[in-house]
Amino acid sequence: MPPRREPRPAGPSGAWYRQPVLWLGAAVFLASLAGCAWIIAVSARHADTPLPDAPHAVFGVPSAARSAHGTPP
Repeated sequence: MPPRREPRPAGPSGAWYRQPVLWLGAAVFLASLAGCAWIIAVSARHADTPLPDAPHAVFGVPSAARSAHGTPP
């Protein structure tokens, strides 16, 4: 009769690279970095077009900047 093997005692589940939550977190982090890089690249390639002058403020925001030589508010 062969010798009986004893099961290993239950301990930590092993090395850090065997943790699926770590890999999920790393994948989400890398996907967010890739998304940021993509947004920057697309926005650099396609510039915003200026808006036509609005006759009045929209939601309280003026449509044109104040003159630097004008009177302070």
